[in-house]
Amino acid sequence: MPRLLPLLAHIVLILLLALPARAFDTNAKAAFVLDMTTGTVLLEKNADTPLPPASMSKLMTLYVAFEAIRDGRLSLDEKLPVSEHAMSYGGSTMFLDTTDRVTVEDLLRGIIVLSGNDACAVIAEALSPNGTEAGFARYMTQRAQKMGMTNSTFQNSNGWPAAGHLMSVRDLALLARRIIADFPEFYPMFAETEYSFDGRAPQNTQNRNPLLRLGIGADGLKTGHTERAGYGLVGSAEQGDRRVIVVVSGLQTAAQRAEEAEALLTWAFRQFVQKSVVKADTQVAAADVWMGQADRVGLVPGEDVSALLPVLSDEEVQAQVVYTGPVRAPVAKGDELAQLVFAPEGLPERSVPLYAANDVPSGGFLVRLKTVSGLLLKRLRQGPEGQL
Repeated sequence: MPRLLPLLAHIVLILLLALPARAFDTNAKAAFVLDMTTGTVLLEKNADTPLPPASMSKLMTLYVAFEAIRDGRLSLDEKLPVSEHAMSYGGSTMFLDTTDRVTVEDLLRGIIVLSGNDACAVIAEALSPNGTEAGFARYMTQRAQKMGMTNSTFQNSNGWPAAGHLMSVRDLALLARRIIADFPEFYPMFAETEYSFDGRAPQNTQNRNPLLRLGIGADGLKTGHTERAGYGLVGSAEQGDRRVIVVVSGLQTAAQRAEEAEALLTWAFRQFVQKSVVKADTQVAAADVWMGQADRVGLVPGEDVSALLPVLSDEEVQAQVVYTGPVRAPVAKGDELAQLVFAPEGLPERSVPLYAANDVPSGGFLVRLKTVSGLLLKRLRQGPEGQL
């Protein structure tokens, strides 16, 4: 049955904090803040509500394109044709026409820096199972579902207003995290502040991400705006050993979007600090062992454990070790036996696996005899109460 063990005192004392971090009162219709380094969700507001994502959904087109390049189905220097459908898009574009054949690398920068609706459609038609943008959108939806983005459905490749084209801010944060983690070779493109394609569109050469020029470590990812969606942004910044992802949606103006995103990033970096909890292979507790040559086995984390905590600290945050026991011998060093669970006030509960610190072989005849004898003696002492 499940067992709860208190942590050793020297570990409990590391987890100190006073008041829970003051929640950020955002004006965004929906918002999500994730400390990517520790996986801690710092803020969520309407996080799972599907909303029009506008151009922020271009991140999914980019992710699929990056996968295709990695898998050898596209190459950066490959030139793709421009269809009449792709050329027909308005809004933010690269001003492509049907006489163009554009390299994949140019198209990627056209999407990331210039937010080109036409560039997205060119990529979509090249990768679509049936050669159409609609077919690519269906593939995007299927791929997103497999990635855990359960509140995302796509009707096109670029976020052009369409009924049923929706994403939640949690899904956008998950997508940003996957882009950063899965494709570090492409992620530096998101920090580029300017890109001029063929000199044909001098009015559209600047990256619209307002965070990139603030000197706060921001290096991505995408803005979005339509009349229905309002102003939104998926941003990320790195300071020291920490990376934070912020998503806001449904703001009223571009200025409000910039202010809100910067304020959320500043809050995340200044109001929380990453602290070491316990080092790898340090015993934090011991589990009872059944029928083994030893009665207990030490429990250790497999890697260094750190936690994100509010900066103000003077109260203990209790942690527990949870396991189902006693553990039946034999036990091998490295077997996962338990979970270290702690939840600083105001932050989500976190669980870290713990492993056997050493081998515990099965006991011999004398151990089994002693165990059985002990059980029989215990039952005799309890008497017939409760028996039918």
